Amino acid sequence: MGAFRDKLARRLARRRSRHLSATRIVALVFLGIILVGTGLLMLPVASRSGVSCGFRPALFTATSATCVTGLVLYDTFTQWSGFGQTVIISLIQVGGLGFMSVATLVVFLLRRRVGLKQRLVMAQALSVSDMGDVVRLQKWVLLGSFSVEAVGALILMARFLPQFGFWTALKWGVFHSVSAFCNAGFDIFGCMVPGSSLAVFASDPVVLLTLSALIVIGGLGFLVWQEVVTVRRFKRMSVYCRLVLVMTLGLLVAGTVAIAVAEWDQPGSIGNMSVGDKLLNSFFQSVTSRTAGFASFDQAGMTDAGKGVTMALMLVGGSSGSTAGGVKTVTVAVLLLFLRARATGKENVHVFRRTIPAGQVMDAMTIFGLMVVMAFFGAVFISATSPVSLTDGLFESVSALATVGVTAGATGKLSVAAQFLMIVYMYFGRVGILTISLGFLMGDRAKDRFQYAQTDLMIG
Repeated sequence: MGAFRDKLARRLARRRSRHLSATRIVALVFLGIILVGTGLLMLPVASRSGVSCGFRPALFTATSATCVTGLVLYDTFTQWSGFGQTVIISLIQVGGLGFMSVATLVVFLLRRRVGLKQRLVMAQALSVSDMGDVVRLQKWVLLGSFSVEAVGALILMARFLPQFGFWTALKWGVFHSVSAFCNAGFDIFGCMVPGSSLAVFASDPVVLLTLSALIVIGGLGFLVWQEVVTVRRFKRMSVYCRLVLVMTLGLLVAGTVAIAVAEWDQPGSIGNMSVGDKLLNSFFQSVTSRTAGFASFDQAGMTDAGKGVTMALMLVGGSSGSTAGGVKTVTVAVLLLFLRARATGKENVHVFRRTIPAGQVMDAMTIFGLMVVMAFFGAVFISATSPVSLTDGLFESVSALATVGVTAGATGKLSVAAQFLMIVYMYFGRVGILTISLGFLMGDRAKDRFQYAQTDLMIG
């Protein structure tokens, strides 16, 4: 009888192991997309020279595109052919919206029924815990995303058309609209000045403000879109939605002011611009630092204060369930509210006449602490293995972890080991933080089977 029971237990264990959790499916499919993209980018036809770029550059680029980061070893236009650029923008679209969005689009087109397992994976990919309305939310995501990208592409195309012609304007409009909305930061302006990103448009408000709008909308999150469109009145929105909007506005204003103060007279960044262009580029830096990775001026020319502000904005990132990375706006909001509560001697954390559960406060502290520790380790590793200062190494590390993509010029100097670390960081920043957060939302918290006696420590 005991042997039969043990055999049955082993069989059940093997059966359970065959059924991957939705979280693991998300992580593995992202990895699969990266590997497919790597294979395509390794093809000679993907390189402008007609010679394969090799495994490591292809893997780095595919990871950066799929994880909507924007860090590159080579200028996108100079290195990649039209085929290679198409692969990159496809990876950005799939990685930004989530592979389940694309899979669900196919299901909708084929008029198939979405099963329970598919609903669970969709909920995981969209960072939501309620499977009841996940299909309707997915339709919102698809319709809203393609509509916003189309409008952005048309505006950019209209701007580029008189100067560059129809086909170039169309290609630039579509590519950069998708890249901005998905918060990727890839650009193909290298035909003008290789590696300059948006520096050639530093005085162009149409380009910078259009891309800023796309980045902000993409970084708000799918749930926030739905509430803004359907509820409309701020006071009737959920606490989460209101907190996202308040934090986003506050970060945009505070970031713009901080960048302007730090860089106003710095000739290496915005010091030589007119007053209007200084304000415009300070605003754009505040927007792109949190989520995207475009650069309208040389990031290496910034002051240490400006780099510090940029790193802080990168670490915050966008909002949950969006195309952005970082620890997320509400996570930081919860930490700030917790600090305020503790500083004023309050036991509970309150916002908008609601109490935030202690467990969620601990979740926020866990994610933030993990990101800070990993960022510091990455900075030390980069500085130790590459000819890069600790400050620029930290800048690079935070940029990869937060899937932002701005660089102070260190990416091209990274050692092979540092490049692989950045690949791991970009993957973790996009998939790891997502799965950890979803574990908090949907997982059952482990219960301690016993508890030790309490002890008092000196804190502070």
